[in-house]
Amino acid sequence: MRIFAGCLIAFLVVVAVFGMRGRQSTLQERIGTPMNGRVEKDDDEWRKRLTDEQFRVTRRKGTERAFSGAYWNSKKEGVFECVCCGQPLFDTATKFDSGTGWPSFFKPIEENHISLVADNSLFTRRTEVICSRCDAHLGHVFEDGPAPTGLRYCMNSAALKLTPKDAGKPSQ
Repeated sequence: MRIFAGCLIAFLVVVAVFGMRGRQSTLQERIGTPMNGRVEKDDDEWRKRLTDEQFRVTRRKGTERAFSGAYWNSKKEGVFECVCCGQPLFDTATKFDSGTGWPSFFKPIEENHISLVADNSLFTRRTEVICSRCDAHLGHVFEDGPAPTGLRYCMNSAALKLTPKDAGKPSQ
């Protein structure tokens, strides 16, 4: 009986050790992600994950030049996610040409995926849009958009990552 118990304990230890190896990368990705889903990293960690332009826009509240971003004129279908944390933000079905030179949308995928903050910088009153999971600066929202919402979420391409609709689907 003691031999059996010893073998069982040894087996469980081996399973635990080797089983964790496959999970280590997933656990490493979650470091800095509190259990409530928030993503919190210091500037050094963000700099390692983002390009200089992405860091400037998302972490320093920058704005890319009009008509210069990757997505202002994109016609690809899919979902725009936060470049910092991957939270889904906007579906291309809600994208429209605002003529401003930035990707514009009339509504987010989920209202609770973004947060709105009063922005009184540059001697004007605007409403900043940030990612609700990681506080990345995404852009601004204005009340001059199309129906049905009348809103124009004017986003920076550098703050977004497009996942195409057909991504991950097996080819037929």
